[in-house]
Amino acid sequence: MSDSFGVSLAIGILKTVVCLYDVITLPVYYFLDRPWIRRAVNRQVQAVKANPDDPYSSYVRRELPPPHYVLECNTINDVLRKVVETYTTRRCMAYREVFGEEEERQADGKVFQKLVLGDYVWFSYNEIDKRVDDIAKGLLAHGVKAGDIVMILAETRMEWFLTAHAVFRIGATIGTLYTTLGSDAIVHGLNQTQVSHLVTTFDFLPKLKQLVSKTPALKCIIYIEGHKKASTEGFTLELVPFSKLEEKGKNSPNVKFPVVQPDDHAVIMYTSGSTGVPKGVILTHKNVVATIKGFYAVAHFLKEKHVFMAYLPLAHVLELAAECFFLSIGIAIGYSSPHTMTDKSTAIKKGMKGDASILQPSVLAAVPLVMDRIRKAVTEEASSKGAFFRRFLEFAVEYKKFWTKKGFSTPIVNTIVCRKIQKLLGGKLEYIVTGSAPLSPETHDFIRSCLNATVIQGYGLTETAAGGTLMSFDDLSTGRVGPPLYGLRIKLCDWKEGNYFVTDKPYPRGEIVIGGDCVAAGYFKNETAESQEAFREEDGIRWFYTGDIGEIQHDGVVKIIDRKKDLVKLQFGEYISLGKVETELKSCKYVDNICIYGNSYQTYVVALVVPNVKAIEALAKELGKEGRSMAELCRDPQINQAVLKEIVEHGKRAKLHKTEIPTKVKLCVEEWSPDSGLVTAALKLRRRNIEDFYKKDINRMYGVVSGESEQSKST
Repeated sequence: MSDSFGVSLAIGILKTVVCLYDVITLPVYYFLDRPWIRRAVNRQVQAVKANPDDPYSSYVRRELPPPHYVLECNTINDVLRKVVETYTTRRCMAYREVFGEEEERQADGKVFQKLVLGDYVWFSYNEIDKRVDDIAKGLLAHGVKAGDIVMILAETRMEWFLTAHAVFRIGATIGTLYTTLGSDAIVHGLNQTQVSHLVTTFDFLPKLKQLVSKTPALKCIIYIEGHKKASTEGFTLELVPFSKLEEKGKNSPNVKFPVVQPDDHAVIMYTSGSTGVPKGVILTHKNVVATIKGFYAVAHFLKEKHVFMAYLPLAHVLELAAECFFLSIGIAIGYSSPHTMTDKSTAIKKGMKGDASILQPSVLAAVPLVMDRIRKAVTEEASSKGAFFRRFLEFAVEYKKFWTKKGFSTPIVNTIVCRKIQKLLGGKLEYIVTGSAPLSPETHDFIRSCLNATVIQGYGLTETAAGGTLMSFDDLSTGRVGPPLYGLRIKLCDWKEGNYFVTDKPYPRGEIVIGGDCVAAGYFKNETAESQEAFREEDGIRWFYTGDIGEIQHDGVVKIIDRKKDLVKLQFGEYISLGKVETELKSCKYVDNICIYGNSYQTYVVALVVPNVKAIEALAKELGKEGRSMAELCRDPQINQAVLKEIVEHGKRAKLHKTEIPTKVKLCVEEWSPDSGLVTAALKLRRRNIEDFYKKDINRMYGVVSGESEQSKST
């Protein structure tokens, strides 16, 4: 009790001192920061109706971009040619050398493999262009022709991006598959595209050896070498080391590459398959370039001094579009991976620097799940140092959040708090772009405050080449995804079943429909009624019906409020947006991941929770249950009750409706990873798989003893 009083007293004194400091220095900061300017910019209308008199009219972005060669480009090849002409000898891309692996024994006796890493090796724009040329000629020498599809099955790395541009250069198409897809999904992608050439990495060869007998069209595997000897025995098709391919191209005579057209297929991007087998989305050169132009209109002020750290899967449209954009405006790209990103990443040797510490990126892309984990890691680190540090961090975050939204800077907090946290990611981070799923307002505010970085949330889909919306860099709000990108259109359509209408007040609501050059050519070999319903030509514009529900606010900015497929109706007719509830509850301290389940024959929802190990262990210690395994703790009724209580309280703080807050919870000891099949390669929930896997637990929470019954089916 005395310790708690002492901490409260210390924090109280700190708040008093800070309050006096604010009163004394406010006139100075008011003069230096000129917050009225930022607030005025933040209030500006960002998108307007194309036809003000039509409530169903589409919205277009109000701001026009300054002139730039990107706006004159029509293909991805045009973009690369222009940027090489412009920046020639400037540094363009880099990878970090890997010299080998070493075993590192942990305090608990476990042994982990750690990488022995060197520095970053940089290539200029001219050097990158020459390598793309050599790889393109190497592919031609190995039988790839214009119009062919070359599949890429590899983690994000420089060779991935170079191969893509080489394929574009020869007028061919890349297919993309996540490395975390199951064997059946990989075989499906290879067979559906009937590819003869596959580019992969040395460490993926053992898995491919088991699959090639099921892919008769595949004739050649080009593998990127690494720090280990590749396992090439037992293959019955041609295996080509990437270095040999490039060398062959280097020694080949010059060739005249074909002129690529805007409507030529650039990418067949396989989705991560959250509802079944992956679908291949056909993206043309025009689609990708439209998104690049849209991004440029928002981020045209970024300078060549910036460095982008690339680590998300290039098989995901967000990363591919981001890298294409940053390349197009001369921003250097350094390649990394989640296993080597920070000094504490799993593959980094003790005492060795992570990629961020060496690269010192200023721009980063992150999915919301990564942002949630950063938030929890920072909070846990502060809590581990005692109650004072935890309370101090909470105060600092709230203090910075308050003044930031007023348009002021907070240099002292930036120096004392943010600079130390920023060092985890190299110390120079200025901008974080996030998409792929909704980001909770709490996490948005926390990351922005802790890292002193501008967090930009966007919205797009594979079917729109990541194009859709993007927040303005001056937008101080949270929970919104920005206005339509330049060159695109967004409109809403009524969804009667969900009771969302364009005529709703105060803001129009409905299904989000994206139109313009970013909309994909369709699904590869999948002309079903469903796909024809999703892609439509109306009034000379190609539209994609997203299935997401949004509202367009007074300034033309879009807010995602629901999703058709995530909606479940409970027994008394209440509609619950599962995705919305999950977004709010993911930031609960005991939750690492969560899936909300609703049964239409019941009056409440339940939660399947992957617990945060550190938080559960701390709770166990508090309840006198330390020393037990995580499986035992997950089954313990007292632990479950405590977690449920905290989830309920967290839901109330997040202003969830009573029917949206889970009544029962199941703590899941299993890992939810792409390998387990419970989440996609993009870390999105596979609801059906999760529901099937935990069917008995769901039935138990709903009081269904056994068997399949009508009352165990959800809508």
